[in-house]
Amino acid sequence: MTEKENNPIKNDFKKLSIQVGLNGLSFCTLDTISQKILVYEHIAFKTASTPYLVLKELKTAVNTHNLSSIQFSEVLVIHKNSFFSIVPKTLFNEEELPNYLKFNAKMMANDQVSHDELDNHELVNVYIPFTNINNYIFDLFGEFTYTHSGSVLIGTLLDNNTSSGTFCYVQIAEKDFEIVIISEKKLLLYNYFEYKTKEDFLYYLLFTLEQLNLDTETIELRLFGLVEEDDVLYQLCHTYVKNVSVFVPPNSFHQAGLSNSESIDFTVLNAL
Repeated sequence: MTEKENNPIKNDFKKLSIQVGLNGLSFCTLDTISQKILVYEHIAFKTASTPYLVLKELKTAVNTHNLSSIQFSEVLVIHKNSFFSIVPKTLFNEEELPNYLKFNAKMMANDQVSHDELDNHELVNVYIPFTNINNYIFDLFGEFTYTHSGSVLIGTLLDNNTSSGTFCYVQIAEKDFEIVIISEKKLLLYNYFEYKTKEDFLYYLLFTLEQLNLDTETIELRLFGLVEEDDVLYQLCHTYVKNVSVFVPPNSFHQAGLSNSESIDFTVLNAL
């Protein structure tokens, strides 16, 4: 089990990316030679789950698609949760990992604390992974890599943001969303919210902008994930924020013209 490291190449050329969260899970398999997406599935939970039930759902999906019988050259697990803290690299001390989380995450005595270093941006994401998921994946596939969804999202958006100004990116799922705010090519904020109603969504978004003193008349709001221009959430945002657009996130699969990548979760796809 490793963090942010590539596995040794095996006698196969397939990659597996799995994202797990308390509101759902997704996975994708990729043939690295043809750059063809072989299998993709997204499972949204009707109600917020627990790590135990998430593992149960994952086992069902693995058995349904017979993933355990496939030899992958690389397996990556993405943990999507609110148990994280973004730390400037200049202030980071690996011996203090629990202290970065104790004020904004409920921690148990047996929680494992991990971290991702975003070297190109002098940031470290400290987080708590789902240990039971990691143990299960290790039992199935042996050595693998794991990371946090925020690390993938922040790194990809910062790497591809070449414009000056302030941009608010919002990746929307069925019951949660992630916000990344970039100002002058630097990360201003990353956060994760769960919501039940469209009013919840709008409140968290506008409250975040207000706390950062960002003007709704000038901020560029870019929505992606489960959103279209005729959706309720999009229209609601447009009522309160002047510049709103549906964002098409960059990834190598879009650039290669692979149409079957368009509906796949951004984080799952960009982690491959």
